[in-house]
Amino acid sequence: METLEAIETRRSTRAFRPDPIPADVMKKLLKAASVSPSYTNTQPWEAVVVSGKKRDELAALLLGLATAKAPTCADLPIPKDWPAAIDERAREHGARRLSTLGLARDDAEGREKLRLMNFEFYGAPCAVFLFMDGSLGEWSIFDMGLCAENLILAAHSLGVGSCLQASVTNYAPEIKKFLGVSEGKKLVICIALGYPDNNALLNKYSGIKQSPDAFTKIV
Repeated sequence: METLEAIETRRSTRAFRPDPIPADVMKKLLKAASVSPSYTNTQPWEAVVVSGKKRDELAALLLGLATAKAPTCADLPIPKDWPAAIDERAREHGARRLSTLGLARDDAEGREKLRLMNFEFYGAPCAVFLFMDGSLGEWSIFDMGLCAENLILAAHSLGVGSCLQASVTNYAPEIKKFLGVSEGKKLVICIALGYPDNNALLNKYSGIKQSPDAFTKIV
C-alpha cells in the first residue's frame, strides 16, 4: 500500500475478528513506531503490548471499573470544554455515529453499552499502551502522537485495524499497576489492534474530515 493511500484510507476500527496478530507483523508495527521523529531525537515513547490471557484479564478489570463508574484519574485529562467550532464538530461526529448504529440520543441503555465496549478494546485481540516519563511535557506529548500515528498507519498498510482509545486511559493508575509500570510514567494512549470485522455495523461509520481549505491559509 502506498503511503498516501494508507493515510487517506485509514479509519478507526471498532469491531475486530478474534484472530491474533502474528509476531512478525507486530514486530513490523513496533519497528515503524521506533523510527518516528521526535524533538531533538529524544524518543520519549515506551510501549507495552498486551494480548492473550493478559489482555482478557485487563479487559475484565477495566470493564468492571467502567461498569461501576469508578473514579477516574487520567494522566492526560480529557478537556471539559472546547472552542465552539471544535465542539460542533465533536457533537456532529457523535450524533452521526449514533445514527449509523440506529441509536437515539435518549437511548441511555444503548449508549451505555456502546461506552462500555471501549473497555473491552472493542473485542480487539491486542492492545498497545504508550507511556512516557512523567517529567516530560508538551513537546514529548507531540512526539507521542507521531509515534502513535506511525504505528496505526503501518498497521493499516498490513491489513490490521486500530482504534485510538482515550477513554481507557481514565483508569491509568489501575492499568499501570496491572502492567507493572512505574507510577512515575504517564499513560498517553491505548491503541486497540486487530483484524477488522468488515461486516460489523460499528465499522460502517466514518467521520467527516474538513477540506484543506477549511484550515489552511496560504500567504
